[in-house]
Amino acid sequence: MDIGIIGAGLIGGTLTRRLSKLGHKVFIANSRGPASLAELAAESGATAVTVHEAARSGEIVFVTIPVCRIPDLPRDLFDGVSPDIVVVDTGNYYPQERDGRIDAIEEGMSESRWVANQLGRPVLKALNTLHWRSLLDEGKPAGAPGRIALPVSGDDEAHKAKAMRLFDELGFDGIDAGRLDESWGQQPGTPVYAANLDAEGVRRALSIASPERKPELRAAPNSSIGKPV
Repeated sequence: MDIGIIGAGLIGGTLTRRLSKLGHKVFIANSRGPASLAELAAESGATAVTVHEAARSGEIVFVTIPVCRIPDLPRDLFDGVSPDIVVVDTGNYYPQERDGRIDAIEEGMSESRWVANQLGRPVLKALNTLHWRSLLDEGKPAGAPGRIALPVSGDDEAHKAKAMRLFDELGFDGIDAGRLDESWGQQPGTPVYAANLDAEGVRRALSIASPERKPELRAAPNSSIGKPV
């Protein structure tokens, strides 16, 4: 499968290495341009490209950059890209640590709905609950005891199914976590977040999640987007 990845941080770089090793053709991009990715490309066998090329090069495209940097992406990033292409947002909103205040999210919009609105493109929310080291080292064969499960939220059932098949290849069970507006159930501070639960545990955790953000996960008064406190 051809896969585009926008963002070459810990998650993006790990995805690049793992998916390339599985035999997928990976196109990796970041904000600094293809030349800055020469080392990762040489190591993994991936192809370093521009963000526009990454958005147009995969059957699945992962957007794995800080939430506060989403508005910096080109406004036409997905113009003309087939609606059959799956776009996965792996991000999390950390207003106090990194992202500053985003009013719509503070007022109750799910993080990935905000991302979808910024991109002008439907997205899935997935891989946001998993630490990069777990993504690198803790995949297991299907049916293995303790296999980590990943919640996947989104409005297109076919897109979710395709993403979950890829996660299965990576060694993780995919769990349908509902529609994109319900993706608050897997945001930071919820029972499933960073818990490395199995399939039953993920379903149970999602069932008891609350949309109410903890104080430490809300923006401080008067903070602004891109200016964390």
